[in-house]
Amino acid sequence: MKDIKQLRSKKQQIINYIIMTKRTLFDKIWDAHVVTAVPNGPTQLYIDRHYCHEVTSPQAFDGLRKRGLKVFRPEKTTLSPDHNIPTLLQNQPIKDLISKHQVDTLTRNANEFGLTMYGLGHSKNGIIHVIGPENGLTLPGMTIVCGDSHTSTHGAFGSIAFGIGTSEVEMVLASQCILQPRPKTMRITFNGKLKSGVTAKDLALYMISQLTTGGATGYFVEYAGEAIRALSMEERMTVCNLSIEMGARGGMIAPDETTYDYIIGREFAPKDEAWDNALAYWKTLPTDEGAVFDREITFDASAIEPMITYGTNPGMGIPIHSSIPKLEDIDPAGRISFEKAMTYMGFTPGEKIEGKSIDYVFLGSCTNGRIEDFRVFASFVKGRKKAEHVIAWLVPGSWAVEKQIRAEGLDKILEEAGFALRQPGCSACLAMNDDKVPAGKYAVSTSNRNFEGRQGPGARTLLSGPLVAAAAAITGKITDPKNI
Repeated sequence: MKDIKQLRSKKQQIINYIIMTKRTLFDKIWDAHVVTAVPNGPTQLYIDRHYCHEVTSPQAFDGLRKRGLKVFRPEKTTLSPDHNIPTLLQNQPIKDLISKHQVDTLTRNANEFGLTMYGLGHSKNGIIHVIGPENGLTLPGMTIVCGDSHTSTHGAFGSIAFGIGTSEVEMVLASQCILQPRPKTMRITFNGKLKSGVTAKDLALYMISQLTTGGATGYFVEYAGEAIRALSMEERMTVCNLSIEMGARGGMIAPDETTYDYIIGREFAPKDEAWDNALAYWKTLPTDEGAVFDREITFDASAIEPMITYGTNPGMGIPIHSSIPKLEDIDPAGRISFEKAMTYMGFTPGEKIEGKSIDYVFLGSCTNGRIEDFRVFASFVKGRKKAEHVIAWLVPGSWAVEKQIRAEGLDKILEEAGFALRQPGCSACLAMNDDKVPAGKYAVSTSNRNFEGRQGPGARTLLSGPLVAAAAAITGKITDPKNI
């Protein structure tokens, strides 16, 4: 009997060892970047790539000055103004004095500390989360940070990417490391295929509506399944971008041939033998079969419909043909905030959202400001005309995107339909520049947040994908693209 118990104990030890050596994508990257770890405390994590913009970095640079420090590894940091820049007349001085000061300060800091910056007028200027991937600066296996919550975008490449605060920006500038508690892991699997006309943005809004804005708090999420594998890199960036909107620390997708095909040949991507070595490493990154996550969630991708938000957080989303929930359908703990959101939005619980008149349409942001988003929008409006009362802001995420739009003739399609292309920047994603939606007006927006005042004091934001935004721009109301 004793021998049998010993054998069983040994067998369990072997099973436990096998389980422990099966690692997730997150585990592999995190463990490879640990410098030191405090028992029951934070990890000192090495950072491969640091992005900076004008809003969250000034105090960090001031901190370096006060301490007499230089940037430890300047080649690892890339700067680009994006939040405060205008999307018209960028060749002229910025009129808003606060915005001008922030952009000028970023320029001065870049020059003083010897950092690469793609300023206004530079061919590589654009939204930081757009220009990083398109220039080959974002790569699989990296740890990536930025003083911006939507840094999670870069996780689409199979990297650990997350937003940090200003004091942490200073920490990375000074040491190329950061102190972080290790997050728990979650895998969200999308089985099946998306229906025709359903975009990656719809998939993400559906997921957030199901999990709520706090459903992934404390987790780093890996997205998996047939529907995820079928997404292009730009669609994957959209999904990972919105991870933060359900409370996740970040989101990631294992690299595959789609990833490698996107990266190869980009300016700062590895070349020749370095490419071969990098590729060999990247192929070891995907989660091992049998690896254990702290939480697993599965969705049926074929059940997802075009989505729209009706409230004041990204979790308040419904299929476009559905009705806003009734008060009795809302958890009692959330009814006060639900009623507050309904008052702000001017909606009534239980009513249909389809057919509601809108005033503005915004195509852009780090969520949906890439070339594929403009292709989708242009393909829908081709041969149609913008509703006369609708004001549309179509803002490329970078000058590279703007150049591609013109190279493909999409700008002509848009112009014929009554639209005008603006210059790159964060634009109406947030009220930090000239592109503000007036109070009380409804904006269908392809950006990432619909908080009160997010697009301007009193502005009412309805989040959607580029296809739903295009349909709204043409009809002047919330419209299911399939019904046009």
